[in-house]
Amino acid sequence: MVNCSSSGSPSQTWRTFLRNHVDAIAGIDLCVIPTLTFECLFAFLVVGHGRRQLLWFAVTQHPTAEWLAQQIVEAFPWDTASTSLVRDNDRSYGPAFTRRVRAMGIRDRPISPRSPRQNAYVERLIGTLRRDCLDHVLIFGERHLRWVLTLYSLYYNETRTHLALGKDAPLRRAVQRSGTIVVTPIVSGLHHRYGRILFSGWTGAALRRQRYVDRYIHNA
Repeated sequence: MVNCSSSGSPSQTWRTFLRNHVDAIAGIDLCVIPTLTFECLFAFLVVGHGRRQLLWFAVTQHPTAEWLAQQIVEAFPWDTASTSLVRDNDRSYGPAFTRRVRAMGIRDRPISPRSPRQNAYVERLIGTLRRDCLDHVLIFGERHLRWVLTLYSLYYNETRTHLALGKDAPLRRAVQRSGTIVVTPIVSGLHHRYGRILFSGWTGAALRRQRYVDRYIHNA
């Protein structure tokens, strides 16, 4: 379906806009997280559409427009701001927020009411964050949540693969073709990072073990 502007000329659809400007768009949203004492914390997330990278996060109990405006400044220092910012119509994004966004030269792109699929990248991130991490952790307070999100952001950006990125991570990982496979627990053991380490000296048992691992991977 083709949209038409008031002048009668066809305009691009929302999907076309996202596809054509994917490297210049960032999505934002607030994620509500309950604590062990039944308080509600808000995690503010900023994700870049191009590489699905988690660019920034912050935690608060009261997400005011002034606080959100400051988080945008922190997320995009100097001249690193995205061209367009996709968000929902939450009342927290008040005049102070919209003025700051315009002052930074960012085009504010609110989605249609009750249309979370138009902000699918950050919605998918929130779902992944819950399934991979928050559903398995009891949050004690703001400080604890910041620590958990810090660990998860490192895992998400540097280790977790994405099919849309050719099974690569948002921060590209080099292909390791030789060496001993080692496993490193991350996010307090919820997930693991697999890599290879080269040793200068090899024992006979280590060589046999490495050949067995390489053969298993090749035949898998």
